[in-house]
Amino acid sequence: MNHFELFGLPVNFELDNASLAITYRELQRTLHPDNFANNSERERLLAVQKSSQVNDAYSILKSPIQRAEYILAVCHEDIRGEQQTLQDPMFLMQQMEQHERLEEIPHSADPEQEIADFDDELTLSIKAYLQEFNKLISAEHYNDAANVVRKLKFVCKLQTQLSTLEDSLLDY
Repeated sequence: MNHFELFGLPVNFELDNASLAITYRELQRTLHPDNFANNSERERLLAVQKSSQVNDAYSILKSPIQRAEYILAVCHEDIRGEQQTLQDPMFLMQQMEQHERLEEIPHSADPEQEIADFDDELTLSIKAYLQEFNKLISAEHYNDAANVVRKLKFVCKLQTQLSTLEDSLLDY
C-alpha cells in the first residue's frame, strides 16, 4: 500500500493540506497503541508499525518536495537519495550566479533588503518549479519532472542557506 492509498487519496501532486491533516489525525487516533492494550502482542506490534507508517506517509505527503520525489518513485522514476548532477548548462550558470549573489550579501550596503529581495525571488522560483512539476507529472513526463525536482531541491537548499545567513548577519 503506497502513502496515497493509506490516506485514501489518488496519486496526485495537488493535495488539500487541511484534509490531509484531518485524515492523519483520524488514522493516528484509530491506530493509537493504547487502543490495542488488551490485544495480543502481535496485534499491538502491528498497530505500532502501522502508526509509524502513517507518520512517515504524512511527513512525506505534506512536504511538496518529498511528495514530488515520492510520486516519481511510485511512477518508477526514483530519484530519492541520488547524487546526479544536472546536465543543463543554463541552470548550472544560474546556480553559480545565485551562489555568488549569496556570498556578496554580507558585503552589500543593505544586507537585510538584499536578503528579502533574494528570498522573494527564490520563493517565486519554487512556486514556478512546483507548477511545472505538476504539469509534467500530470502529462506523465517523468524524466522531465525528475529534472524539475532536482532544480527545485537546489533552490530550496539555497533558500535554507539564505535563511542561515540571515540568522548570522541579523543576529536572530
